[in-house]
Amino acid sequence: MEMKKRISLELRNRSPAEVVELVVDNCRSGDGEVEGLTDEYSDLEILSMVSVGLNSLSKLPSLPKLRKLEVSDNSISGGLDTLAEKCPNLTYLNLSGNKIKELSSIEALQNLKNLKSLDLYSCDVASIDDYRDSVFELLPQLTYLDGYDQEDNEVPDSDEDDEAGPPGDGDEDDEDDDEEGSEGDEDEVGLSYLMKEGIQDEEDDGDYVEEEEEDEEEEDGGEDGAAVRGEKRKRDAEDDGDEDDDE
Repeated sequence: MEMKKRISLELRNRSPAEVVELVVDNCRSGDGEVEGLTDEYSDLEILSMVSVGLNSLSKLPSLPKLRKLEVSDNSISGGLDTLAEKCPNLTYLNLSGNKIKELSSIEALQNLKNLKSLDLYSCDVASIDDYRDSVFELLPQLTYLDGYDQEDNEVPDSDEDDEAGPPGDGDEDDEDDDEEGSEGDEDEVGLSYLMKEGIQDEEDDGDYVEEEEEDEEEEDGGEDGAAVRGEKRKRDAEDDGDEDDDE
């Protein structure tokens, strides 16, 4: 798919000024230049154009709020001076897998004062002697090169998250977590209530059984009493008969 058409589809009924993140990976640039992207994307913060056949960034429009630019796996060999002019607030730049062969090709990045992280792995320049020391010396504003700082410490997840998404995404996740937590509390309360009700029902059933047993005992006691009274009446009758005989 052509880059112009892909960018148009990615708008999704939004105006260019409303787009904060734009991903057009694996489409095709007709002439090796950025196509279909204009100054109207004034609020764009994240732009990804991975493997789109770019040879140059010279036609990149002015994107004053752009923080993250992904252009890996293209054929860019130089012309990076345009980035300081068009994207002055860039903090993360991924140029890995391009045709950058000399340190002089990235010297123009010195003008990106906010640049914090740069990726150049799989570029020819990454195979030169003292590559890492040379790049950190050339670009002192850098904190991370190819995912590691000067002490070979890997970039922490928090920094990657800062680079990966626009502000506000984390707040939505927190709200979702809060809602899930509230639902979980309600479920726990409901479960406790049901368990308590079940225990009470069992106790009530026990009381009912005890009452039945007492009733049965009373019935049994009543039958025994009647039998005793019957025996007594029989003996009294016999005694009366013996007295009559004596007379």
